[in-house]
Amino acid sequence: MAVPIAVLDCDLLLYGRGHRTLDRFKLEDVTDEYLVSTYGFPRQFIYYLVDLLGASLSRPTQRSRAISPETQILAALGFYTSGSFQTRMGDAIGISQASMSRCVANVTEALVERASQFIHFPEDEAAVQSLKDDFYGLAGMPGVLGVVDCTHVAIKAPNAEDLAYVNRKGLHSLNCLMVCDARGVLLSAETHWPGSLPDCTVLQQAALTNQFETELHKDGWLLGDNSFFLRTWLMTPLHIPETPAEYRYNMAHSATHNIIERTFRTIRSRFRCLDGSKGTLQYSPEKSSHIILACCVLHNISLEHGLDVWSSPATGHMEQPEEEYEQMESMDSEACRIRQELLLTHFS
Repeated sequence: MAVPIAVLDCDLLLYGRGHRTLDRFKLEDVTDEYLVSTYGFPRQFIYYLVDLLGASLSRPTQRSRAISPETQILAALGFYTSGSFQTRMGDAIGISQASMSRCVANVTEALVERASQFIHFPEDEAAVQSLKDDFYGLAGMPGVLGVVDCTHVAIKAPNAEDLAYVNRKGLHSLNCLMVCDARGVLLSAETHWPGSLPDCTVLQQAALTNQFETELHKDGWLLGDNSFFLRTWLMTPLHIPETPAEYRYNMAHSATHNIIERTFRTIRSRFRCLDGSKGTLQYSPEKSSHIILACCVLHNISLEHGLDVWSSPATGHMEQPEEEYEQMESMDSEACRIRQELLLTHFS
């Protein structure tokens, strides 16, 4: 005898009436090993996210059978860390693929709302000095407040402004500008820039530039590669080093700046939805940008919780396009003076 199957409305499942929830999956019923292998994070971390995001994910309405915040978070983590809406993952927590998608949207927006809480530059003097000390301990580069670079994340072709998102490899992408500290903690993340924009243009138009030119510390700088122009607050390598001091400066710069590349690899390794191995993000540029930012928030929270030893290498197919830029020195005489003084004071 055939058993009838009820098809439940996604909104009804997600938001529900009162406090009744679909709790088919219980965290306490499975091992930490299972949670890490399936959802990318251990039990206590997931409990922390439930406390952090629960109020945003529990939206009382007049409908019934809501999906609990815990289940919504598991669904989102499953997508972020696997890169796909796998049927077996939805089956494991008792929801449909369509409900999985809505859970990802809800959790993503809840994380994006809290981005400034977890991604920011330190403000008090002691924290700023600690930031500089950590960088100096890496390769002897003084005054560093962060390392900056861009990375591309593949997205599906948008309906409008198609060419704006085509990068130099002919793929649709978002060009994401990020800054991290010596541990790989993100201090700034702008994830919405179209893939056609070169790194130097992204930085020129970014909120980060306005921050450093109008608000932030005048006694330090970021480190960027030669896809950016030298500025008073952004030290770049010398194109053609000639003296021993210039070679030492470039070597210290490279060793320090490499932290951001390792950070990009780490983020792609943990959040496989960004690495291209499962295809492009199948969302609009705006929603894709929010997913990337949500992963950045989770990256910082995970480091805050000591989850910073990730052994699996990134395997994505979406690498950062090679920038074709002219090796030009900045015409900013004050920036040139600051770099020259840095060479003479610390590398001669």
